[in-house]
Amino acid sequence: MDDFRFLRNTAGVALAAGLAMPSVDARAEAERLPAYGVDLAQTSVSGISSGAYLAVQFHVAHSGIVRGAGVIAGGPYYCAENSVDKATRNCMKPDAAHPVPDVTHLKSVTDQLAQSGAIDDPVQLQDDRVWLFSGTADSVVEQPVMDALLRYYHSYVDDGGIIYKKDLNAGHAMVTETDGAACAYTGPPFINDCDYDAAGALLAHIYGPLTPPAAEPTGRFVVFDQNEFLPDRKAHDHSLSDSGTAYIPEACTSKRCRVHVALHGCLQNEDKVDDAFYRQAGYNRWADTNDLIVLYPQTTARYGLSWPYWTLNVVWNPNACWDWWGYDSADYHTKDGVQIKAIRGMLDRLAETKP
Repeated sequence: MDDFRFLRNTAGVALAAGLAMPSVDARAEAERLPAYGVDLAQTSVSGISSGAYLAVQFHVAHSGIVRGAGVIAGGPYYCAENSVDKATRNCMKPDAAHPVPDVTHLKSVTDQLAQSGAIDDPVQLQDDRVWLFSGTADSVVEQPVMDALLRYYHSYVDDGGIIYKKDLNAGHAMVTETDGAACAYTGPPFINDCDYDAAGALLAHIYGPLTPPAAEPTGRFVVFDQNEFLPDRKAHDHSLSDSGTAYIPEACTSKRCRVHVALHGCLQNEDKVDDAFYRQAGYNRWADTNDLIVLYPQTTARYGLSWPYWTLNVVWNPNACWDWWGYDSADYHTKDGVQIKAIRGMLDRLAETKP
């Protein structure tokens, strides 16, 4: 079965995958996400595939606090325009009949949303730092889609603020220095060993020169309750897991840190891959030596009606993708999008004064 038919037949958008690993020790019981007094104005975000699309959405919606974004195998803001058909065709495998959405049109939509207050004023994107990656062997989200994202960001961000790496023979995957499958492979585990540290490269571009990473991560994983960050306190109703994970370096218990939000792709949530993404994506060693908390929110799969059924909340997202085509809400790409609101709430909690 070719990639396109596979994606269409599995609810439309299977954009990234995962790797089975031993579970994190504290997963059994989630706690309240602690306050650490972080510097909210130093927030950054990155993601792969559906997580890349959400990273762009969050960056544009909250450009007032986000100073930079890393995007691996994603596409321009509001690319799908509330259409799963456009998501799986125009925004993944464009062709003459299904071209990549016009960037001029998407910029016009962005400006209108800003005027209405649905997103922050995109003038705040001007000085941001953006790092883009597309593998030459990626057959899932093809390079013309990432090229369109480059054009979109060029509409707002100064030229010197953008790096676009597109010359590595990588498949559709999170690219690492040592972990995962062969670089050009597209398939499980979708974490590829390309002798290239994408997490380190994007963090260095966003924050400037970094202290070399720790040999091994020495911080702790905090498993926290995500329900409290939903307006109805029902994470599952919005295809979010009951719990997410944050990586806390030891230094952040005694000094003011900043936060990087790292977003997994479809089929790369914890239910599918256990702790593979938040242990092997490559962020944690850099976090230890650069005063950086890494926030790893989590999705969950949905197959239609919510449980209990009498809530009549219907979400079709069996691959646990982030909402970048409107399966949960027509406002998914704005500050009113439920998933975006939830992540902003997590950031606000981390920014509260430490007890």
